[in-house]
Amino acid sequence: MLLMREGFTEDGPRSVAAPLTVAAGSVGSIQVLRGQLLRISALAPGAVASLFGFSLVDPAVWLSVHHTRVFSNSYLLGSGMRLVNNRRRPMMVLGKDSVKRHDLLLPASTRDFLASRGYQDEGCVEAVSRELSRLGIRAPKLPDPINLFMHVRLTQAGEILPEPNLTRAGDAITCRVTMDMQFVVSACNTGIEGNDQPAPLRLAVAENLFDFNED
Repeated sequence: MLLMREGFTEDGPRSVAAPLTVAAGSVGSIQVLRGQLLRISALAPGAVASLFGFSLVDPAVWLSVHHTRVFSNSYLLGSGMRLVNNRRRPMMVLGKDSVKRHDLLLPASTRDFLASRGYQDEGCVEAVSRELSRLGIRAPKLPDPINLFMHVRLTQAGEILPEPNLTRAGDAITCRVTMDMQFVVSACNTGIEGNDQPAPLRLAVAENLFDFNED
């Protein structure tokens, strides 16, 4: 069971999810309420965090990488950028970011894809689907993730080229969440050379930036 701690706003106390460590090769989930901050941190070099988000009110409303690209007319994440759902409404806003390199193009890995590349690990799709089932979330489909900390580039010929991941331990991204959300974050193997060594992650929620210092 997810432990909660108390936060305080102008409307009085409300629950704040306790910090969570996601082991390398696994997934973790955390609830974040409207107006709260979500921080995702790398605990080891080379970390990639595949981020999925669903409305607590309606799991048919999810964080959509496709609509985020169209909404922002960009395949790159930048400070102040709004990440939107499949109904084109903002779900979160990107704030502090020590990496500034993230992927909005590649889908989640599957067991079959990993096996084709010589890995025996469970794929991100299977791991996240199992976590959603555990949470009792029945979404109509599993959307593609936002792959935080993953480095890719586009060539003039239209190729998508993954690049070696330079994420360092302690790197982090912080977002302001704009609706009540259930997030699932995968630290699973991507199967992509240069980004294929799973590393642990830390998820933390706060009402204000200074609250993160209390974790």
